[in-house]
Amino acid sequence: MKRALPLLLLVAAAGCGREDPAVMLKRGFDHYAQQDFAAARVDALAVLKLRPDDRQANLLLAQSLLRIGDGEGAQVVIDRLKGMNVPADQIGRMEAEALLARGLPKQAIERIGQDGSAEAWRIVAAARLRLDNAPGALEAFKAGTAAGGSYFLALDYANFLLAGDDLNGATTQLQVMRNYDADALATLMLAARIEDRAGRRTQAHSLLAEAAAKYPNRIEPLLVDAQIYDIEGQTDKAIELVEKASAISPDHPEVFGLKVQLASVKGDWEKVRTLLAPLESQLAPLSANYMAYAEALLRLNHPEQARAMFERAMQLSPHNPYARLMAGEAQLATNDPAKAWETLRPLAQSVLAGPRELELGEKAARGAGDPAADVLAARLKSPQLKQAQELSARGQASLNKRDWKGAIDAYRALLALGADAEVHKRLAFALSNAGDHDAAIAEADRALALEPENADMLYMAGLTRFNAGRDHPEVLRLMGAAVKKDPSSGLFRTGLAKAQSQPA
Repeated sequence: MKRALPLLLLVAAAGCGREDPAVMLKRGFDHYAQQDFAAARVDALAVLKLRPDDRQANLLLAQSLLRIGDGEGAQVVIDRLKGMNVPADQIGRMEAEALLARGLPKQAIERIGQDGSAEAWRIVAAARLRLDNAPGALEAFKAGTAAGGSYFLALDYANFLLAGDDLNGATTQLQVMRNYDADALATLMLAARIEDRAGRRTQAHSLLAEAAAKYPNRIEPLLVDAQIYDIEGQTDKAIELVEKASAISPDHPEVFGLKVQLASVKGDWEKVRTLLAPLESQLAPLSANYMAYAEALLRLNHPEQARAMFERAMQLSPHNPYARLMAGEAQLATNDPAKAWETLRPLAQSVLAGPRELELGEKAARGAGDPAADVLAARLKSPQLKQAQELSARGQASLNKRDWKGAIDAYRALLALGADAEVHKRLAFALSNAGDHDAAIAEADRALALEPENADMLYMAGLTRFNAGRDHPEVLRLMGAAVKKDPSSGLFRTGLAKAQSQPA
């Protein structure tokens, strides 16, 4: 008996090591309900190793793969499910979503066919957005809602509305999501984003902390919270949260991106260059990493490379103030003050110009032999500079809190120091939200007259008319022109879609 005991123990241990497939399957569905789709996928695969024909495990795997965007893998599983008595409309929706994940939105819409369910409309909406058909997407969201709605339809609809700064609409969809699952991760995250957008950052931090506590293995609440702390200037707190996220998922691209962003805020340019140099050829112009890498090159005495990068960014987005400021600084660093003054002039002559814009502008103007240098030097020493900075900060803080009266007062006082398209635009936005439509349209038109080719000014001229319920053809023309100039703007595309959905 003594010699047999080790063998018996080994047999017992082997038996204990094989987990019950039913337990694994339940855990997988629990993970799916918690929106941890990667973990649900792992559990489903574990069950299928033991029971390849398990219908529920195959369904769980297919849905998990679709949620994480693996269209190829999902289609393989869907093909297996076709022989497992799964309803044809369900198969059709899964195949359509797999096509969408594979970058085939037209085929996804075709596969949906005549399916009029809420989930079918959700997939159609997503496909239309991929096809840059925002009005069609809005129509699909509305049709899906009328068909009964679903949790994920409400989530996608809310994100669409939030991109267009429609906080009321997004809040309505949030309530739909809460009716399905108030404690789900996506529900808490959306609620936090709405609170942040509304300027209620204390509430946003609270919701994100709640989400992080309920979902300790997820990085999303940590990263969004870090971004808000970074905006608030609490860099050390942001870094602390990013490090927690890194401990969970060190290779996640968003974790990496925030590490770069916070290193640049700290001025650790060597770290920024070290992190991004291996990815230099993959950096998308105007992306945060692209801008950070270009600035790192400038700070580390590689001005020619930095100049080329910032000039490319400015060419793609001529009204991006950061790209313009940095391009001007790089042009100065490469001994081209005339070009730098051409670049920096709009920033330096703005009533919103701060000390850095004025100092760089003065240096460029003086090097170019322009007498405007003396004007800028005088502005740097003028008490009006501090006044303008205080009014600008007060106006932005009021906009963040949706305190329209505070913003109106600040921007009107700022305009007393000098006309400026950006200030007219911000004042127009505040007036429009406060319901003073005549004044809002007048301010938007003043902004557009000063910068007629600026997509922001075009959009605001259209938005103020849309909010006033006036001149629908002109709304469509102005918003359409803004989208044409900047088709990547979710704000512009969503605003145009809403305008197009309204009767003329």
